[in-house]
Amino acid sequence: MFTHPQFDPVAIQIGPFAVHWYGLMYLLAFMLFSWLGKLRIRTLGRPGWDEKLIDDLLFYGILGVVLGGRLGEVLFYNPGYYASRPLEIFAVWQGGMSFHGGLLGVLLAMALFARRHHLPWLQLMDFIAPLVPLGLGAGRIGNFINAELWGRPTDVAWGMVFPNVDNLPRHPSQLYEFALEGLVLFVILWLYSLKARPVGAISGLFLVGYGGFRFLVEFTRNPDDGIFGLMSFGVSMGQWLSLPMVIAGIALLFKAEHRSGPAK
Repeated sequence: MFTHPQFDPVAIQIGPFAVHWYGLMYLLAFMLFSWLGKLRIRTLGRPGWDEKLIDDLLFYGILGVVLGGRLGEVLFYNPGYYASRPLEIFAVWQGGMSFHGGLLGVLLAMALFARRHHLPWLQLMDFIAPLVPLGLGAGRIGNFINAELWGRPTDVAWGMVFPNVDNLPRHPSQLYEFALEGLVLFVILWLYSLKARPVGAISGLFLVGYGGFRFLVEFTRNPDDGIFGLMSFGVSMGQWLSLPMVIAGIALLFKAEHRSGPAK
């Protein structure tokens, strides 16, 4: 059994100015996105694409992630809490970002980006899918530092006691998600995308991979309170939101296999 290190959530404090580890993890995620995106352009040699396009893409992505992620947290998981504390909606440094909300935000932001730059939307999503998992992993490290989104009680040897909960050892589910949704998913998508694939195949694999990993980890993660309550029909809110991802991903993969011509 282990005890959570109880990190100070503030990384740097200068007078009233504070930089939180959670925010730094998001900064790291955006930096990784930019670096991998430029590497991917150099590797693929896409005609008409340059590294400056990635900077513009990153700006749209940040807006989608932050606005969608926060609104998803508010609407999917804690509508009652934030209704009574509306100013806390803007306190993103305290944690509380929904991946599924962030995904919806990014989909909308990328649709706007694709329209502005006259790019096929699904082809654009195929390009950015392998750039995302490492950023997701960084976010899970932020959750671990904040000692939030802890797991269910367990008797496994690596169980961890988290502060401000109880004295029960729990699954370090944030680290499970870091490993699966971050590292493993990145390796799968990056290797898969090294060869030309039918349009939609990489996006489909991302949806199936993330949705499947998240669904599995939810069995060890303490269920979040959501709009359907803690559990509905034995399924957590995170699992309910992941199921449509898996279904949509399978549909995309199936359609891609029957579409002529590889992605460019």
